[in-house]
Amino acid sequence: MLKRKYGDLSEWKRVIKRKYSQSYLDTKEFKGYISLLNTIEVTEPLSASYGETKVCIVDNGYMWLQQFPIEKNHSVTTMFDARGEIVQWYIDICFRNGIENAIPWMDDLFLDIVLLPSGELIEKDANELEDALTKGTIDKPLYDLAWNEVENLKILISTGNFDLIKLSNDHKEILSNILK
Repeated sequence: MLKRKYGDLSEWKRVIKRKYSQSYLDTKEFKGYISLLNTIEVTEPLSASYGETKVCIVDNGYMWLQQFPIEKNHSVTTMFDARGEIVQWYIDICFRNGIENAIPWMDDLFLDIVLLPSGELIEKDANELEDALTKGTIDKPLYDLAWNEVENLKILISTGNFDLIKLSNDHKEILSNILK
């Protein structure tokens, strides 16, 4: 059974006070759902370490923009600091994206890519994908789909053709105007 992750992140206990908005877009550049969580107040900051690099990904006033493109096998979370600067893009590889009870979601396929503003690219959680295959959580076609998606995205990123990251600020602006 794949883990379904929802765009509103309502189960996240770290966030004490929040604002949230979402929308459906059907434009030339993007078709799917976008959501924006503004973490007004958190219990404590959260950082991620990538080798020697430590990145604060959640603190008071941070925003997480999630993009759920229809008929794609990935979802992108852009993390903005309190000044509105991008601290990282977190790309989840997924089986599919959808909507349930008016909330966008993705079915996570374990593999992830982190892209830092410096251009550094980090592959994550290959061991989780291997475990899922070994334990029968996923089959070989889903395993192959995940690796193929990672390889395709790495090519798009390295050639500057992964358009979702280029849309991060525009999508944040759209949703910032309707935050509740």
